[in-house]
Amino acid sequence: MKTSSPRFKSLAVTAGTSFWFFIISSSIGFFTLETFGIFIVSMIVVTQIFTHKISKGLDIFAVINTKIFLGLLFILVISVYGILFKLLRIDLLRLKKDDETYWLDAESTSDDLRKQF
Repeated sequence: MKTSSPRFKSLAVTAGTSFWFFIISSSIGFFTLETFGIFIVSMIVVTQIFTHKISKGLDIFAVINTKIFLGLLFILVISVYGILFKLLRIDLLRLKKDDETYWLDAESTSDDLRKQF
């Protein structure tokens, strides 16, 4: 973001704040398209007018917003994988022998693989 133009920074920060406005207002039941549109237009106008004066602040906000968003995305992805592996009974570490897993038995297939190569 430090090499981006101030106008692009303001659009990126507007998109980030609009995303968080949508998430927060939807979760408390306050979301309407009218308030969302007013929020977006007012953010674009304010950030575009003062874009050169608040350029460093836009950098800081963009970095913080990105870290929060990517952190939440990482936690969500790891949680989904954990839930799916638990439901499908996939043992990633293969610590226990279980007839109900979808993993191939490495002992029985190793001879066949050696013969092919």
